[in-house]
Amino acid sequence: MTDRISSDHPSIRTVRATCTETAGGVRLDVPADDRDAFPIDDVVRIVADRETLFARIDRALTGDDLSVPGVYETPEAARDPGGQTDRLAEWTDEHEVRAGGSILIDVVEPDYLYGLREPGTTAYYDAVEPPNESLSAIAKRLEET
Repeated sequence: MTDRISSDHPSIRTVRATCTETAGGVRLDVPADDRDAFPIDDVVRIVADRETLFARIDRALTGDDLSVPGVYETPEAARDPGGQTDRLAEWTDEHEVRAGGSILIDVVEPDYLYGLREPGTTAYYDAVEPPNESLSAIAKRLEET
């Protein structure tokens, strides 16, 4: 049986991001003070309402902030979102998060697994470890071929 961990567990770091409206939907802006919690220009797993999705963490166009421009069903869609459905817009609509509102991002496993939740709520995550570095490198090479 998989262990579960709650968002209020002491091992979970929580980052407050801001929901920002864009021409195509929404993005999450992460303050520069919390940039050490995220791998820049890499794809990570995002758990939203107990569903595992994928997002790419980007540098902001100006300054030291980071952004999550969308959340997608596959790692490939997160890397190249053209024509793919952005599940972040759907999630913010379902949770009635408006532009300028806060979203909490839980750092479940740094550089690998993150969770989205509304302020004031508790989320539960399956405790998983990232794959062995050599296995993930092999998988990435296979995806690129």
